[in-house]
Amino acid sequence: MNKKDLSERDICTKFITPAIEKAGWDRLTQLLEEVTFTDGKIYVRGKLTARGARKRADYILYYKPNIPIAIIEAKDNKHTVRAGIQQALEYAKILDIPFVFSSNGDGFVFHDKTKQSEAIETELDLDSFPSPETLWNKLNQFRGIVTEEAEKVVGQDYYFDGSGRNPRYYQQIAVNRAVEAIAKGQDRILLVMATGTGKTYTAFQIIHRLWKSGAKKRILFLADRNALIDQTRRGDFKHFKDKMTVVKNRMIDKSYEVYLALYQGLSGSDEEANAYKQFSPEFFDLIVIDECHRGSAKEDSSWREILNYFKKATHIGLTATPKETNEVSNSEYFGDPIYTYSLKQGIDDGFLAPYRVVRVNLNIDAEGWRPEVGKKDKDGNEVEDRVYNRKDFDRNLVIEERTQAVARKLTEFLKGYDRFAKTIVFCSDIDHAERMRTALSNLNADLVSKNHKYIMQITGDNDEGKRELDNFINPEEIYPVIATTSELMTTGVDAQTCKVIVLDAEIKSMTKFKQIVGRGTRINEEFGKMYFTILDFRNVTDLFADKDFDGDPIRVKPVSEDTDLGGIVDEEENIETPIIDEESGEEIEIKPTIRYPETEFQPGMVSEPRQKVYVNGVDVSVLISREMYFDNNGKPITTSLKDHTKDLIKGQYASMDDFLTRWNSSDKKEVIIKELEEQGVMVEALRDAVNWEVDLFDLICHVAFDQPPLTRMERANNVKKRNYFTKYGDQAKKVLEALLDKYADEGVTNIESMDVLKVKPLNEFGSPLEIIKEFGSKAKYLEAIKELEQELYKTGA
Repeated sequence: MNKKDLSERDICTKFITPAIEKAGWDRLTQLLEEVTFTDGKIYVRGKLTARGARKRADYILYYKPNIPIAIIEAKDNKHTVRAGIQQALEYAKILDIPFVFSSNGDGFVFHDKTKQSEAIETELDLDSFPSPETLWNKLNQFRGIVTEEAEKVVGQDYYFDGSGRNPRYYQQIAVNRAVEAIAKGQDRILLVMATGTGKTYTAFQIIHRLWKSGAKKRILFLADRNALIDQTRRGDFKHFKDKMTVVKNRMIDKSYEVYLALYQGLSGSDEEANAYKQFSPEFFDLIVIDECHRGSAKEDSSWREILNYFKKATHIGLTATPKETNEVSNSEYFGDPIYTYSLKQGIDDGFLAPYRVVRVNLNIDAEGWRPEVGKKDKDGNEVEDRVYNRKDFDRNLVIEERTQAVARKLTEFLKGYDRFAKTIVFCSDIDHAERMRTALSNLNADLVSKNHKYIMQITGDNDEGKRELDNFINPEEIYPVIATTSELMTTGVDAQTCKVIVLDAEIKSMTKFKQIVGRGTRINEEFGKMYFTILDFRNVTDLFADKDFDGDPIRVKPVSEDTDLGGIVDEEENIETPIIDEESGEEIEIKPTIRYPETEFQPGMVSEPRQKVYVNGVDVSVLISREMYFDNNGKPITTSLKDHTKDLIKGQYASMDDFLTRWNSSDKKEVIIKELEEQGVMVEALRDAVNWEVDLFDLICHVAFDQPPLTRMERANNVKKRNYFTKYGDQAKKVLEALLDKYADEGVTNIESMDVLKVKPLNEFGSPLEIIKEFGSKAKYLEAIKELEQELYKTGA
């Protein structure tokens, strides 16, 4: 047997796996081969979606289930023993794995990340692979886990319910880092995980491991909304069964071990209402704070008093959007995040839905609106003569035709997309949400007449709407389809099938923007939810270009506590932090207030609500509606799509000859499309932008190499003129001619699929098997297709 003739899989089976097993790794529980750890990025092609390649490790070794400690990249024996080490290191960084190996079947290269002063990479022969205990002890020494008690905590198993659900790789990292930090005595921990990535499931696994190991005996899970508590109780935390209780009133049973509670269920405005004081300050030894960027984030808030009261407990903060402002700092309280999993990472890994953005600019938004002389509002009062702009609209000046224009554009979009796509319309305030519901109802009267819940206002003050919130987020329920809201649905709403988010409110806060975008990021393949669309009427999506959108939170709060802000609260910050009803746990929405000039404002002065002015008879129209495009880093493309694509293609193919070689050698052109999409080339969007009925081949040659394009029809006709089919029999010739017509209509990827033989007009020639027989064999049929493609592209560009 010549080792160099063996495939990579054979090398694994005959040499690498036996060497690992010989070192004491259990084949069933510790040694996992070909481990896929991402789902593959979702690419949107018009209304269709496709998955990119999944990331896959050849081997991951686990000391215990879900505690990975080593990764191995295998190569065939034509490669050196070191050939896979760089890829393995890249995967190890993503997976937070300290021990990295590469092998070609002759031995191993061992890269030990725990070494700091001695050689970090060494070669091992096949008989010298380290045992599980060797690596585990080495890792614990490096992490500072030196006591038996600490090792018991970090070695505690995850919870498995037999359903086959396992934590995703980033959830494993978050859980393992949190448990490790607590085992070493850290008592303030912050986890930052994008909306839709399973923060509550992660919290459950952390709590379960600490609870089962005996490290934490009484746990409090704190949230500031009923919906969050209900989702937690019914969802992942249900496995605590009779050990868990929800604090619903002021009479508290202290016999439970896991407590779920609303802040406002534990505290009140007077001392007697502070139910949390029924517990001793030492009662809880672990507190998990959900959405910790809200309520208790402020140092002087009444809710922070609860955390201060239980200050001896370990506190874990969970958030998708940590808050770092001049007044509020999550990291000041919890410390820097021990792990961050961002929206960009989630989309790149295929765990979160990507977004399309359609920007709609209205004439009065772009140009401003100034009332004509003597213009009166709906109450007959003269409108103040000044230029009103987007910041005024729907907050202190309401133009009825503007509301109609937004509702009309959304209705038009849904009619061309899917009228039953779950949609959230974010408005400036409750009044705006009410008016938007009416406008949309009138424009969708055919569906509203069948079921009035087709469109619902879901705001903090509307009981009927709030009762429909569960139905809106339930994938099984059709109604409501469209929800108009302002603050209530910005966070804590698990809307798995939300496909459209409409932005018609001024949003300057990055925290609030991220929360709103998070309403659409969940994937539900069963219900066809693979991506979502943002319809932006206020240029809010400019925030995607902000360097802070997907960056790590940076602490900006001054160290000094002596700064006097003179009682002025920033307007955006005031809007973003909602007031919560102490009994219901729901938000109370308030009207915007006047921001008085600094010279007139005195500390302690309460500003009066500004009365809105309502006008009509204004000409409002859509100036432009266009789709925004984003690069692979999630930043808006500021150059033309054509120029951006040219740069990407030239980065992939240095010259026209390089591209021609790759094109002609590829068995399936779909592979090239995938390669380009993974580089960030938006093939379908580019085709729309160039506006030609051309093949991908011509599109690339034209955009990247300035070659004149031919349409698919022109290429097909050129082949027919060359009379190239004469060497085939009559029936085979007709099949190829039909395929050529199919190419002219639909493109090259369709004729490469065997499924094309099942549809008209090809199925009229017989079954796929009968058609293939006309060519002699399947191999000869595929050869004929390859030759047909060569004829199509024979003339070059």
